[in-house]
Amino acid sequence: MAEVLSTFRIQVGDPVPDFKLPDHKGKIFTRDEAAGPKALLIVFACNHCPYVVHLADPLGQAARDFTLAGVGTVAINSNDIEKYPQDCPELMTTFAAEHGWEFPYLIDESQEVARAFGAACTPDFFLADGDGKLFYAGQFDDTRPKSGIKAHGGDLREAVRRLTEGEAPLERPYPSSGCNIKWKEGNEPAWWNAGS
Repeated sequence: MAEVLSTFRIQVGDPVPDFKLPDHKGKIFTRDEAAGPKALLIVFACNHCPYVVHLADPLGQAARDFTLAGVGTVAINSNDIEKYPQDCPELMTTFAAEHGWEFPYLIDESQEVARAFGAACTPDFFLADGDGKLFYAGQFDDTRPKSGIKAHGGDLREAVRRLTEGEAPLERPYPSSGCNIKWKEGNEPAWWNAGS
């Protein structure tokens, strides 16, 4: 499977799109409800992608650390679950529990939220500041599946540190990489068809 990179369609300083999405039990979360006092990390994820599996445990730990720093975390699954049943809501619950995800894991059935963010891959990371503006979009770290190197979240952790300590955002962050979001037929964004 070819590696896909995040689009950077939302730039640092741009407002981060709002959302109103359910978890597997139907509980609704908005962007503001998921946010911590200082920031919100939004992760586009799924259950089956090897890139997500590679960093799932370290992401769970990072999110717990971020909570202590005032940063909330939310994961969003935008994949077409009819074609990829391994990403269905019931298995999302199991996946989250196995990897220590104590944050909401939401379902973007219409794929409208992924389109609004310009999310391209799983995982894709967006860090919004306390005003709801993008502070960071980029990779978790420089490790990849089958690299033999354990994921550590260095890039994302540095971005969170900078935000919470009032420093400037990272310049030219490396894009997140992973499997493409599994768009429903006819639902692919125009930028996806254009090869962005």
